[in-house]
Amino acid sequence: MQKYKTKKGLLIAFVASIFLVTAGCSNDDAASQSNESTEGSSTSITMSWPRDIGAMNPHVYNPSQLLTQSMIYEPLVSYEEGGELKPHLAESWTISEDGLEYTFKLRENVKFTDGSPFDASIVKKNFDTIMENKSSHSWLGVINVLEKTEVIDDLTFKMVLSEPYYPALQDLAVVRPVRFLGESGFPEDGDTSKGITKPVGTGPWILEDYKKDEYATFTRNPDYWGDAPEAEKVTIKIIPDAETRVLAFEKGELDLIYGEGAISMDSFNHLKESGEYKTDLSEPVGTRSLLLNTTNEKLADLNVRLALQHGFNKEAMVEGITLGIEEKADKILSTNFPYTDVEVDAIEYDVEKAASYLDEAGWKMPSGKSIREKDGQPLELELMYDKTDPIQKAMAETLQAEWSAIGVKLNITGVELTVQIERRKAGDFDVDFWYNYGAPYDPHSFINVVAEEGWGVSEAHSKLPMKEELNKQVDAALASTDETERQELYGTILKTLQEQSVIVPVSYMKKTVVYQNGIEEFVFPANRDEHPFNEINVSQ
Repeated sequence: MQKYKTKKGLLIAFVASIFLVTAGCSNDDAASQSNESTEGSSTSITMSWPRDIGAMNPHVYNPSQLLTQSMIYEPLVSYEEGGELKPHLAESWTISEDGLEYTFKLRENVKFTDGSPFDASIVKKNFDTIMENKSSHSWLGVINVLEKTEVIDDLTFKMVLSEPYYPALQDLAVVRPVRFLGESGFPEDGDTSKGITKPVGTGPWILEDYKKDEYATFTRNPDYWGDAPEAEKVTIKIIPDAETRVLAFEKGELDLIYGEGAISMDSFNHLKESGEYKTDLSEPVGTRSLLLNTTNEKLADLNVRLALQHGFNKEAMVEGITLGIEEKADKILSTNFPYTDVEVDAIEYDVEKAASYLDEAGWKMPSGKSIREKDGQPLELELMYDKTDPIQKAMAETLQAEWSAIGVKLNITGVELTVQIERRKAGDFDVDFWYNYGAPYDPHSFINVVAEEGWGVSEAHSKLPMKEELNKQVDAALASTDETERQELYGTILKTLQEQSVIVPVSYMKKTVVYQNGIEEFVFPANRDEHPFNEINVSQ
């Protein structure tokens, strides 16, 4: 695994970055902009998005938006509910016994929107341009172990790895970069890292009209190989400000507001309780956690870490701060990811047990004082939080109050997000907020970051007595070609992490959607980054 390990940590930086949401300025013009081509259509959908959709290049990243890239470009393999991998542009595949060769049988009669065929040659051409810019994509594990690709025949494509890497298919299900651009979309020199000539995909949607920073209109692909979406058009209005989006929705200018952080929790509950609209919550897309740094001598003691977990009322805090939108998390990873349905003991709120753990660790409450001491030193810690995140701030303040009741002085420090990330990577923290990455990245990216140094999470676990063995188990799980062995390894890894309490699960984060009554059905995609429009039913 050494070759893979040297670069696989880049996954952590990239995946973290794709979920960062930067605040924009309010744009009243965007809120009122209406694309005339969608008016009068009984099967159109209009929604908002906080930023421009970008150039729609399938092989590059920001500013292109995952939501809209996934409307145009498709994968060989799709990630479905419960982590099941299903055929998409590849109708089937075989994996060699040694886990090094993946042979894909491509779907017949699939065409790009320029009329060109989808075949093994164009698949290889897309892989080739990706591999020519490998350094830009080395965050994705499969890219680092991809040795070569081959065209076997028109509809058979082979991928050869340098070493076994079980999440290869999951990596092919992500929205970028391994999705497929049609021939006429390539620039003359074939290097898509410099741009494309036009967005040409096999997907169910075609970009019809676009005005930067105002709107984008997509029409249904009339020659789509799969089940056609019910809606004929999707218009995405660019509205940076969340409250402006709510006002546009209430005026009837939007059919739905969808996504993570697309609407405040207060606004979501207001619209839900009005009874005028339909609302829904997704299954968990990630876990909001606390990361306890064992390089701090105080937190290197398991009894102290357990005391902190027992020492706050997680359920009341989550319910009060997130208004019931998030739910209390008892497991580090929710069970809607593969390999995560592992029996673990939840650590419940119990102030007396918290106090006994601290007593056992030698942290005593001096007479007349409110902060515990050991060897003349107070039990004092710092919690770092993103000062622009109101949920982190409110939770930090709650923890400060609750831990004081067990004799722990918690200093809370709000910092810029970039500072929070840099301090975490440098190990310059006691307690910090942290999140896993969601589908289709987890659970393999989650266990990877526990083992891979350089991002702060592995270092936070460094004082565990079983850390070396834990790292070996992570490497074995990522390389294993045996399903039973892999499940056993995941079970062992997740139980160890749960018991050691370096990562303290707080709540399960969810996507929200609010939609008008003209939309009859809304289904959340299993892949965190996919668009939802194919499954939406629209009333006629």
